[in-house]
Amino acid sequence: MNASDRTPADLLRSALAADPARPLVTFYDDATGERVELSVATFANWVAKTANLLQGELSASPGDRVALLLPAHWQTAVWLLACSSVGVTAELGGDPADADYVVAGPEGLEAGLACSGDRIALSLAPLGRRFPAPPAGYADYAVEVPSQGDRFAPFAPVDPDAPALVVDGTELTGAQLVERARADAEELGLGVGSRLLSGGAYDTWAGVSAGLYAPLAAGGSVVLCRHLEQLDEGGLARRVESERVTATADGRP
Repeated sequence: MNASDRTPADLLRSALAADPARPLVTFYDDATGERVELSVATFANWVAKTANLLQGELSASPGDRVALLLPAHWQTAVWLLACSSVGVTAELGGDPADADYVVAGPEGLEAGLACSGDRIALSLAPLGRRFPAPPAGYADYAVEVPSQGDRFAPFAPVDPDAPALVVDGTELTGAQLVERARADAEELGLGVGSRLLSGGAYDTWAGVSAGLYAPLAAGGSVVLCRHLEQLDEGGLARRVESERVTATADGRP
């Protein structure tokens, strides 16, 4: 990737310029049988729409904090890059009471009500389906995001030295995040075209790095697996073969 990249949003722009058609995130949920594959271009489009929702509809700006009460999921990855695009701080598993906004999946809806700002709910259902009715106190992401613009430009330049991510109690600036992701990619042996299989949760740096940032920094892609423990050894071997996996990360069985 480009050596001048200093924020996660920079990494995504470089990936888009290099090869927009290649896969970036292939997501499996082994509890539901769901499989979703997003090319760099498709992923970037979701990020742009979500960033426009965040900056435009929700009026988020640099310095704001967004609590992400979400599991390892392709839509969580989208929100992480959208937050970086706007310049707000994404807090994985953050305290909703201390956040300006909250984005929650089904398991985080009750806790998210402690946030006094705007709240967005994600059903995390296959194909990104809507809730039958928006949860009380929330706007439904699947209803709000489709009408957003396909191109995004921040109102203010994103400062690479400003806080970008909080995970497991550790705060990282955009520049620190990119530096760590590059180091992890090297340690995992990732390069351009690598396919990393990760079954780790997004509640630690190791999990979110393997599940998104390290493959992105290397010019590779991630096979992100939720509920991977439900796959037996034979099923895992078949996935590794069918998805052309070149490396695996801790967090899998």
